Amino acid sequence: MSIISRTPGSRFLKLAGMTASIATKAVSHSIKSLSSTEEEKNASRSELYGEIGAKIADTLGHMKGAAMKVGQVASQYKDLFPPEIASALTKLQRQAPAVDFSIMRQQIERELGKPLDQIFKSFDEKSFASASIGQVYRAVLHDGQNVVVKVQYPGVDESCDSDLKQLRMALKLAGVLKIDKQLQDALFNEIKETLHAELNYLQEAHNLNVFAAFHNLRDKKLIIPKVYPEYSSRRVLTLSEETGDCVDTAAQYPAEIRNEIGLRLFHMLGDELYILHSFHCDPHPGNFAFRPDGSVVVYDFGGVKELEVPIVKSIKKMMNAALADNVPILEESLRELKIRNYHGQVPADFFLEWNHVLAAPMTQPFDFSKSDVHLKTTALLKKSLPYWESFTPSAEMLMVNRTVSGQYWNLVHLNVQANFRPLVEEYIKE
Repeated sequence: MSIISRTPGSRFLKLAGMTASIATKAVSHSIKSLSSTEEEKNASRSELYGEIGAKIADTLGHMKGAAMKVGQVASQYKDLFPPEIASALTKLQRQAPAVDFSIMRQQIERELGKPLDQIFKSFDEKSFASASIGQVYRAVLHDGQNVVVKVQYPGVDESCDSDLKQLRMALKLAGVLKIDKQLQDALFNEIKETLHAELNYLQEAHNLNVFAAFHNLRDKKLIIPKVYPEYSSRRVLTLSEETGDCVDTAAQYPAEIRNEIGLRLFHMLGDELYILHSFHCDPHPGNFAFRPDGSVVVYDFGGVKELEVPIVKSIKKMMNAALADNVPILEESLRELKIRNYHGQVPADFFLEWNHVLAAPMTQPFDFSKSDVHLKTTALLKKSLPYWESFTPSAEMLMVNRTVSGQYWNLVHLNVQANFRPLVEEYIKE
């Protein structure tokens, strides 16, 4: 029996039970807070959010499939949730279901229309990677080509929208979505589009071909797996096997190779953001492999974000203002990107303090192995509370922020040393 094949009714009841439990906790918290001091209210709210996050993570983690994927995607939108809930949802990234191979075999044969032994010369029945929506296997084609085969769990795509709707309702009843309905709609539509894209392997195949053609013209050491369309479908994706070392192994490479890799990752993002206007937006270290010659293999193009030209122009405008410490233009560009709203006045020192922290890796020679940007950011968050209502999560920028922060951590893990400023200036010049 597949863990994904619960009936829609049983999935709904499980999610509805989670929502009811969260609503009860929220009501109980409200009653207790009536006679509490402000300090007690803050402590109680933090405890409530921790309990809510644990309940959501536990429920989605046991349900697997689309519900688990919804939680994983939601965890990457840290601007949307209180830190206690975002932290709990992040634990879903480390969970993955195990499905009996007989079920996955049926899925492959149903999707590709032939018995497995007619499609592949050999097929390793033990998956080497598992995720919320599918598993990955090694196989050999009849011509001897080594391939990897991504297989989606049966039925996982059918429950995607209802699972997301239930998660949103649970968070709304818990009172953790402190943004207006219009912005909620935009943000959850963004999450919904991300989910639908990741569930469509034909779309991922298209993305792989586009990005491979683009990068092959610019950097042949940026390697993207080849798609085998005759062995692929909406729920099965067959790719050339491209091997490499994990980030922990690559962190032991000689400094010049690590720095070359860091430069390659920087150019990958810069080329995609400012030239292609479409970028790989899942920079989890597991989606990269590295080779001792400085090559970088990039996996998983289910998550790709396209940017409209006006957004790219506003990002360039913001970056130019950041490099010049030009606060009026910086604030203006943040308004264009729907990050800075029209609520209240924000002093110039606030922008400058944040700018000097966040822009440091791009404005000067920088040793990522000694970076304290994330620590300074955490400290600044507390000081920023008086101006919190002057800023809102931006649907247009959520994936950009996620990708930039993810690549920052990849550079930290690789102990990269670099001076990116001349490259930044070249990318953002008008």
